Amino acid sequence: MSAPPSGTPSGTTAAKNTASKNMTAKNMTAKNMTATGQLVTRARRRRATRRRIAVGCLLAGVLVAAALSLMIGRTFYPPGDVLRVIAGETVPGASFTVGRLRLPRTVLGLVAGLAFGLAGVTFQTMLRNPLASPDIIGISYGASAAATFGIVVLSWGGAAVSALAIVAGLGVALLVYLLSYRGGVAGTRLILVGIGMAAMLQSATNYFLSKASQWDHHEAMRWITGSLNGATWEATLPVVAAVAVLAPVLLGHDRELTQLGLGDDTAAALGVRVERTRLVAIVAAVGLIAFATAAAGPIAFVAFLSGPIAARIVGPNGSPLLPAALVGALLVLVADLVGQYATDTRYPVGVVTGVLGAPYLVYLIVRTHRSGGSL
Repeated sequence: MSAPPSGTPSGTTAAKNTASKNMTAKNMTAKNMTATGQLVTRARRRRATRRRIAVGCLLAGVLVAAALSLMIGRTFYPPGDVLRVIAGETVPGASFTVGRLRLPRTVLGLVAGLAFGLAGVTFQTMLRNPLASPDIIGISYGASAAATFGIVVLSWGGAAVSALAIVAGLGVALLVYLLSYRGGVAGTRLILVGIGMAAMLQSATNYFLSKASQWDHHEAMRWITGSLNGATWEATLPVVAAVAVLAPVLLGHDRELTQLGLGDDTAAALGVRVERTRLVAIVAAVGLIAFATAAAGPIAFVAFLSGPIAARIVGPNGSPLLPAALVGALLVLVADLVGQYATDTRYPVGVVTGVLGAPYLVYLIVRTHRSGGSL
């Protein structure tokens, strides 16, 4: 039997049913797309909320650690006295202890931690490798070796040693960059060149120390371990200025740096000027490291640890720059409090951060080896 013509009542009904089914399918598809879009939007909101909460908690932790650094010591000063000193009032006893001793130390620890954390995560994000940290690839060692040379061989001190350390840090970074450049900068090649440079510079530092007098040896040790002891406003203010100038440069490129973490080809396809962005980021990050090291020495592993810790707290989405900077500041302030007051013996802040960072470095290398990856 042949099918009824389309003009008959049964043919019209079939056409209507087909059209109705098509419309229903389209409505279901639209509803599914809407539901998917709503799920994506909710997930993004949850991630953004998590990030805001994490950054807020880190900021609160930094403020609490800074407040404790100003209040705690051989003499405890309540928050009211500390605030009056900061406001410029004269408070017997507190004006000298807090204003002249504790405040420069706390501010130096704060800005040095911000500088180390921000510079470290910049290298790690840009080169897509957690080992790509300034204290692993030789930049901090360059500043330390130059400072030790200035103290032991040239008998320099103060601002001259700091200036030499800054210039040496910038010079080592430039040398590592040039030696690892082959039509572009590969993360693994830069890390290997940097590790070799760090070994050479550490050997030079040890040689200079072997020739140092007892006084020079004691002074030079600050440039090896990292310490906030003897912090002054003269040493602190250049670091404050460097952070005020260079940190906004890096934070302003956080989107481009995050895209660089996807790979050079992908970043270029997204419109990132790869080599220009990398050069700006390296110059700004090395400047932060050089100024912080010139004031506080190479506080061990702060740049190395801040990025991974921030990623664990905030999550994998979004830029890690600001959270890592806050983690760096928190690490330095808390480590300084632990080194000063946790035991009967006072230790430089770099000793405490070194105790934290060395096991993580070993863990990272072992995990990479077991997973069959490359550094």
